Amino acid sequence: MKAVTRCTWPKTELDIAYHDTEWGVPVHDDRLLFEMLILEGAQAGLSWSTILKKRASYRRAFDNFDARKIAKYDALKVRRLLADPGIVRNRLKVAATIQNARSFLAVQKEFGSFDTYIWQFVGGQPVQNRRQSLREIPARTPESDAMSKDLLKRGFKFVGSTICYAFMQAVGMVNDHTADCFRHREVKRQSSLR
Repeated sequence: MKAVTRCTWPKTELDIAYHDTEWGVPVHDDRLLFEMLILEGAQAGLSWSTILKKRASYRRAFDNFDARKIAKYDALKVRRLLADPGIVRNRLKVAATIQNARSFLAVQKEFGSFDTYIWQFVGGQPVQNRRQSLREIPARTPESDAMSKDLLKRGFKFVGSTICYAFMQAVGMVNDHTADCFRHREVKRQSSLR
């Protein structure tokens, strides 16, 4: 059986499963877009593997990323979250999640959907990169800079340009699978199906 060539960053079984099924696939579902934005912010200063291990706990703790519910969280809920070992217990990140839910709902109201708003930063179509190695992948781009600036203006937190670029990669706004990765072509094909 022929060995599969994939990007070099997935190391654990969980990383590999995420890479092989989700990473880079274009997302147009508002709930999942919100989830990924929150998880990318939670990852700041940590490894993505750490967040993947906690993903199920995040979904449980944050009402499956229902922005309407999160926007109404009170001080008691915050205390419970900060005592939950299943998530990153960082007061600023928890507060940011609540603020981001409120900002997310405002964007939905203004644009009709978060999807319509967020995909404008790449002109509505995934950017198809052909990087040869991880070293060629930037930490940020002019598009992620613009996204970060606009999100911050709208009250979002933990949305610096580097976090925004990681989000763009995760939700398929950019295809950053390396050119030799078996997923590069598959993700490119999925991108054209919309």
